[in-house]
Amino acid sequence: MSRAFIKENDLEHAGIDIPERPISLEINYVTPNGHNQLKSIQDNLFKKLQSYNRDETTNIKQKKLRIERDLRYYSSRIKSAVLIDPSSQNPEIILFSANVEVQTTDNKKHKFEIVGEDEADIKENKISYVSPLAKSLIGNKINDEVTWNKPSGMEILVITNIYYCGQQNPQSFIN
Repeated sequence: MSRAFIKENDLEHAGIDIPERPISLEINYVTPNGHNQLKSIQDNLFKKLQSYNRDETTNIKQKKLRIERDLRYYSSRIKSAVLIDPSSQNPEIILFSANVEVQTTDNKKHKFEIVGEDEADIKENKISYVSPLAKSLIGNKINDEVTWNKPSGMEILVITNIYYCGQQNPQSFIN
């Protein structure tokens, strides 16, 4: 296409159509840490947006649009958050916000915390309550067996400990 058919205004706005971040249709359960994390991210985005307010270059406009999109997302997630207090959960059963310790049939031990979708981070062993592993754990008790459907195959886990932050006396591993 010849440049004669392109308006300068079109070039200025090229590449700044920023799609919205998808918002889960699941209930937005959050732990207190997750809620604080959402607020912290939102605060940091506000600060970043304010630092760009005077600059109107195309590159900065794109960054501002992304930040505004992310602010809409986090504002929505904070507004829809259903805060769950871990210390109010039944310590005998795995529910949202549980810290769960399991043992495999070859005696390997794993720890997981069941958290909200936005705070899930496998590097920190935090799994979303809508993940297949969390779904298989929720509702179970110590000594129950669950099946972990891993990409490498099925694995049987024995629940050895359940505890919630803020509660006293977490039970020890059962050997």
